[in-house]
Order: sequence, then C-alpha cells, then structure tokens
Amino acid sequence: MKSKLSRLTLADLKKKTPAPAVENPAVQVIVGLGTCGIAAGAKTVLATFAEELKRAGLPPVELRQTGCMGLCHSEPTVEVVVPGQPPVVYGNVDADTARKIVAQHIVRREPVSGCIFAKPAADLVRPASTPIASKQFRIVLRNCGVIDPERIEDYLARDGYAALAKALAEMTPDQIVEEVRKSGLRGRGGAGFPTWLKWKFSKDAPGAEKYVVCNADEGDPGAYMDRSTIEGDPHSILEAMAIAGRAIGASRGVIYIRAEYPLAIEHLETALAQARELGLLGKDILGTGFDFDLELRLGAGAFVCGEETALLASAMGRRGMPVPRPPFPAVSGLWQKPTVINNVETYANIPLILLRGGDWFAKIGTPKSTG
Repeated sequence: MKSKLSRLTLADLKKKTPAPAVENPAVQVIVGLGTCGIAAGAKTVLATFAEELKRAGLPPVELRQTGCMGLCHSEPTVEVVVPGQPPVVYGNVDADTARKIVAQHIVRREPVSGCIFAKPAADLVRPASTPIASKQFRIVLRNCGVIDPERIEDYLARDGYAALAKALAEMTPDQIVEEVRKSGLRGRGGAGFPTWLKWKFSKDAPGAEKYVVCNADEGDPGAYMDRSTIEGDPHSILEAMAIAGRAIGASRGVIYIRAEYPLAIEHLETALAQARELGLLGKDILGTGFDFDLELRLGAGAFVCGEETALLASAMGRRGMPVPRPPFPAVSGLWQKPTVINNVETYANIPLILLRGGDWFAKIGTPKSTG
C-alpha cells in the first residue's frame, strides 16, 4: 500500500505528522484482521460491513482494519466507536451480526447485546481508568488492535519513528546503549541475556561491516506472540532495528521469519516499502547521513533455527545447525561479521525505551527483574 506522504525530515517527526483519515468520522468500525481473525471469517465480516454501510447511505463512517486485538478466542472481533458513547467491542461476529450492528448500533445508536465484551476484557483494546485497567498496559503490543498495520500514517500518528529521530539527532551510539542498559531490558527469546551488553559487544567489535538481525522464527509449538506483533505493528520492529544499527554502526539488517507466517511477511514487505519511500530506511535517513536498510529471509520452519547460530547459518543459505560458541554472534555472526541478534519482542520495546527513558522502563517488573 503506497503512502500518501512524501519523504520525511527530522522536523516532520518533531512536529508530528497526523494520519490522514476521514475528518471527524461519525462512527468508526474497526475489524481485527490478524491471522486468528481471518481464519474465523473476518474478511467476510469486513465485506459485509462495507455492503451494509453503503446500503444504509449513512454519513461518513470510517471502516478500517487492524491487527489482533488480543481476544483470539472470540474472533472475528470488531470495535465500534460512536462519538459520545464508550467504545464497544464485539466478539464472535459473523455476517448476520455485522448486519445487526449496522442496523441497530450504527443507525439507531443502540449496541447489540449478546456478543459484547464486558470490562475488563474490552480494556485490552481501549484501556480505561478503572482500578484493574490501571495495572494493565501494553508496551510491545501498544499499537496492535489500534492502528491499521498497512498504513504508516497510523504509526507516525502514535509517535512512530520519533525514537529513531531522537537516536539520530540527539544521541551518540554510547548514549543509546546506556539507555538500554538503564532499562534492564533482557532478551525475550528465552535466554534473558542483557540486551545492552550484546549491543555493546558488537559496537566495540572491530570492523566496519556489521549486521542487525531479528529472530522472527518463533518455532515453539502454539506460540504466536511474535507473529501477532508483526501482523499488528510491523513498523515498530523496523524502527527498533534501525536504532540498533545506529548503536552498533551497522548499515544492513536481516529479518529472519518463517514462511508459515504469510500475513506477517506481507505486512513487513508493505512496511519496508513505505519506510523506504518516506526516507526512514535506505540512504541518508532523515537527512542525517545514516544509512540503514533491511531485507527478509524466509525460514523453512525448522525448529532448530530458533537457536541464534542455526538461524544465522540458515540466513546465509547453509544448513541450519547450531555451532559451538565462542565466538559469539556479537563478535562473529552473519558472514562472520559482528552481529546483534534479538527476537521480535525484544526489539518492540526499544522505541518506547528511547522515548520515555530507561529509568521509566526499569520501574516495571520486580526489583530483581526490572522491565
């Protein structure tokens, strides 16, 4: 999906670029189109809404898609936002229910009972100021279920790429690594290795050619948190990897993702094209002289390729098998060059850590396991 925006500058991100959409829409109808929703029939639901809204001849209604809202057990999920009323989240919506929602909720402003999520389930989508909701907030999934993952304008409107702009204009590589150190962020792939230390090893390693790699293989049976993150918020991963590239001195990166994630791959390809178009990837990013670009490598679904050395071997076209360490990838990884490799969830935390500060992130969790 081609963006309506032109190449951005640092000044554009500082003044914030609003997401062009229907001006003051009377109603918003948001359909979750993650893999879970699509498998349950969400595309049919979206088409039904489009037909019914057209037939009703209503004032401007914004019908849009989003990623998974986190209510996978009740897909298809639909959120309806009517000005002056609390947002309503519906679950198990089929074509007949979609018609009822248009006729009753949108036309007569009367929510359809029977398939509405009670609080606090709906707070997962739109957190409210309730005692329970005040203790639950999203960081990695902050934009999932909220933005259209195929519209970079939506991401920009929620401070997207502002952390990259800050990293390029206001911070040195050492300062970036230090902010990550203060956050206490550890690798979310399972080993829990301090993220800052891995970045520092690669930053300090000799050599002009370095790489940033994202492990999106996610081979554990039944796991799909990385898939949901990429499907719902692909730009957060691209932004974080560019920040990592700035921190260690890399100009190239690789996202290694299993081929069984077609929707995530599609959204990544769209996000990559949009980011390059706006000057957020590629040469001279935001006019700062920093060059960084990414490419996708598709894995064949081998469980072993979730291990970092096996993943790197596969990314280089070799048989995906672990190799003894040391040397570690931070010093000798992709093509035997210093390589930072983190998983999707680890990277998704990075933009907010830079925007809000490592100390803010460190307050989350427990004293012995901050962040």
